[in-house]
Amino acid sequence: MHAGRLLPSDGDPDPYAFDEDARTVEGADGITGAARLEPGGTYRSSIAEDGEVYYRLELDAASNAYVSATAVPAPGSEVSAADGIKVTVQEADGSTCSTKSAHIGATQSPHPIAAAASREIGRTKYVCQEPGTYYAVVERSGPLGSSPEDWDLEIGYVTEPRLGKADATAAPENWDSAPPEGLLGEAGRRAGGTGFSTAAPLGQGVWQTGIEAGQTLFYKVPVDWGQQVYADAELGGVDSGGRYVGTALSMALYNPVRGFVEDVGSGYGGSRRSAALPVLPPVAYDNRHAISARVSAMRFAGSYYLVVHLGAGVAEKFGDGPVQLTLRVRVRGDAGDGPAYLGSARPEGAFEVTAEDRAEASGAAGSGPAGGTGSGDGDGNGDGGTGGVGGKAAMKVVAATGIGSGCALVLTLVLWTALARRRASPARAGSGRRRGR
Repeated sequence: MHAGRLLPSDGDPDPYAFDEDARTVEGADGITGAARLEPGGTYRSSIAEDGEVYYRLELDAASNAYVSATAVPAPGSEVSAADGIKVTVQEADGSTCSTKSAHIGATQSPHPIAAAASREIGRTKYVCQEPGTYYAVVERSGPLGSSPEDWDLEIGYVTEPRLGKADATAAPENWDSAPPEGLLGEAGRRAGGTGFSTAAPLGQGVWQTGIEAGQTLFYKVPVDWGQQVYADAELGGVDSGGRYVGTALSMALYNPVRGFVEDVGSGYGGSRRSAALPVLPPVAYDNRHAISARVSAMRFAGSYYLVVHLGAGVAEKFGDGPVQLTLRVRVRGDAGDGPAYLGSARPEGAFEVTAEDRAEASGAAGSGPAGGTGSGDGDGNGDGGTGGVGGKAAMKVVAATGIGSGCALVLTLVLWTALARRRASPARAGSGRRRGR
């Protein structure tokens, strides 16, 4: 029996929501006959147990290329912690440009996992610099027989243009590694998506929803150049009866090309438990030169994805009812100028944060429920979600979302009118003088 502190679930533990524009493509057993992927495209495919599939890339000598694979084990399938995938980008002769892996992990519960490999151009690079044919290779890994079913795949292919001038060869050394201040205010409700393409926008603030055992929720947080993202996830309490699940909750952060950044996990015994991401550096182009993988991953502005999974084993200990999930998201720092790219990313805008993105994440655009109020700290980023718009809080939202959108302009006019009426004295109300700011 649950203790009554639960929220309804915002979705079933259904299969992954693939990008509705994804083209279906079959992976080849080798380089012969490998289907070509187009920059900016998203594809749906599959991979068998102990399988290896190839896709073809045609690369120039200037752009960086990032290929991601999101593997989707079927709900209810048997998996082990070691089950996973490996993504490799390689030259036609088999030389490796880069390789990345992802695993189911300690929850031992089937859920989507993603990894992204790349071909990068640079002064410090010695392989994979020539234009020509390359291959993206996706492999299944793990003990044979632990997950015999085919896994669905979503393949993403993003290109990054070169810079107008030579970039640095080292990552920034000094950045604020102090944990941010806590967030205050009532939590807003925000349902999660069930895939990268349906990830729910999330801005600074406190947010709640319900999550069921076996369910994975996707959120996207706009993080601009020079900004830091910080997040923690908390499970609410239920009647425990002394039961405990060793690894119940996992939360992973992915960058705009679906490259893994960092993850955290927590056990669960029925009482409130939380897990927080470590402090990450501000987004900077030169982070790519860092030795640390999680620092190197913070190389783009754009949508960063929070992927939260509640292990299927929780149902055996605590029943089928959803558990309250609270997410606290902080975006620290002012947005800065991005690098001087020569050309556009594909898909276009992949490494940008727009006023519309910020408005959608904060709830100001009216696209979803408003969020919890974040505590202001003078950052000037204005990303805190608001449970209701009014006064200074509303003006901060308008400033953050930009006057370019119609919603923000209408809201600004309404606020100015209300402010003028409130400040007008009775003596001057009939004098015909116009007051405003």
